[in-house]
Amino acid sequence: MTPNKTESILFPTLAEDHLQKLASCGFILQLQPGEILFKEGETAYSFYVVLDGEIKITKQLGAEELVITIHRRGEFTGDLTMLTGGVCQATASSINNSRVIKFDDFKELLKNCPDSIDLFMPTLAERSKELEVRLRQQEKLAALGKLSAGLAHELNNPAAAGRRAAKQLNTAIASLQQNMLSLRGKHFSANHRQLLAQLQQQAINQINSKSSLSPLEQSDREDRLADWLEDRGVNNAWELSPSLVSAGIEQSQLESLANEMESGAFTEALVWLEATLTMNGLVNEVEQSTSRISDLVGAIKNYSYMDQATVQEVDLHEGLDNTLKILHHKLKYGVTVNKEYSANIPRISVCGSELNQVWTNLIDNAIDAMDGKGKLTIRTALENNCVLVEIIDNGAGIPLEIQSRIFEPFFTSKEVGKGSGLGLDISRRIVVQKHKGNLRFESQPGKTNFQVRIPLTINN
Repeated sequence: MTPNKTESILFPTLAEDHLQKLASCGFILQLQPGEILFKEGETAYSFYVVLDGEIKITKQLGAEELVITIHRRGEFTGDLTMLTGGVCQATASSINNSRVIKFDDFKELLKNCPDSIDLFMPTLAERSKELEVRLRQQEKLAALGKLSAGLAHELNNPAAAGRRAAKQLNTAIASLQQNMLSLRGKHFSANHRQLLAQLQQQAINQINSKSSLSPLEQSDREDRLADWLEDRGVNNAWELSPSLVSAGIEQSQLESLANEMESGAFTEALVWLEATLTMNGLVNEVEQSTSRISDLVGAIKNYSYMDQATVQEVDLHEGLDNTLKILHHKLKYGVTVNKEYSANIPRISVCGSELNQVWTNLIDNAIDAMDGKGKLTIRTALENNCVLVEIIDNGAGIPLEIQSRIFEPFFTSKEVGKGSGLGLDISRRIVVQKHKGNLRFESQPGKTNFQVRIPLTINN
């Protein structure tokens, strides 16, 4: 296959005469399989030209090792950080037994071999650009993968609850139908049925009010009611009492019914009542579970602005809320969210899905900064001719010595494998370049505040 133009720029092959000339200017190294030439994150590294074998170039992106390319005879390693003094962006290692020419000082090489400048410099510049583009795409895919995993978890919970409730509902309906036949018998007068209907309605109202007891109080009431029911001759009292107590039914409400009915009829009445309340609870659970799934699907659609133009008028509060729903799987284990939304924020014309990516990056970073437990504040306000959005966390803060670097591409304070250092760079580009706004931060131990300002009117 013939290499395309981009590949020939990124990975040119030195002519044999040029290769021989360079071999006389550098040091020849023999490499064993797996031997490291330079490592990602190092501040100084050498330039290499491959004579024999294969040199693999990799980049760590989260838990994944991304293979950038494999250099063979006549190809060379490196990017512009050798000249700018930045950190090494990738790792180079020998795949098999290899021989390379090593140049400790790249600037000196260019000085001694000026005819190499026209080949080396455009290639190194293009590689830096191409690597950044590739890693931005990988970063977006990695972020999408994390969101997908979280959403799968969030969707699974209500789906499983709905499925479980539906199965139990069948049993409850069968039991209810059987007990309905008994209730029509001679043991139940019109007054009995009226008392039962009143009890049922009171219990349903209690269930729908969503008030609940503490586990200890629930247990104590179940024990007291079960003991009382057993004294009244109800054999399956311990099975009935949990549902009755959960529905707010107490001994005092059952006494008048118990006094008017025979023991067997009273038991049948309670079995019917418990079955109807169980069925009502299961129906509510199915409804809530399916509603939760619908809410999540709606949040996904609104978050990504599916089926909508790239630029449209959006409600920033809606975008922030949808982002919080998407990240609920990370928030629910100990992060308290405090929303301080201004009431006078207008809809503005922006790239909604890209701004949601900014909110995702900033909120996700804030959660990580708090180790998943703390207070997250999201504040909005009108400031001059801009909308101000603040994402504030009470985590450990950003160390002073690295604050000047956090917007640099590939710079991250996280340990290797936990981040690529592109989230804040991508956010800054979306805010500044795409929306003509600004992204700033203030940080100290116990409080970090990222401030996003978006003009109300964007002049491209």
